Amino acid sequence: MMEWLIELIISACFILGALLILTGGVGILRFPDFFTRMHAAGITETLATSLILIGLMLMAGWGMVMFKLVLILLFIMLTSPTASHALAKSALHGKLKPITFNEQSKE
Repeated sequence: MMEWLIELIISACFILGALLILTGGVGILRFPDFFTRMHAAGITETLATSLILIGLMLMAGWGMVMFKLVLILLFIMLTSPTASHALAKSALHGKLKPITFNEQSKE
């Protein structure tokens, strides 16, 4: 009974992770400017990768593989938001202006 529940949780993590990757890709294609596209990519990448890694951890069980997956998850949770922030900050310093609500409604 417990194995069935763990397999169900693993499947849910993989499916949700894949759906988040898909919605992030759609967001990159559909959003109007650099900042909203970067937001879609950064948020979905962090959450989707986390869900997929959690599913892999549950599949691996206790051991060295799980330890390595935890290290990868910690690395991604630290670096992905930092990289997104640095990219947005450099775009602002490069005089790239975000589209505001008033500018978007005129189009």
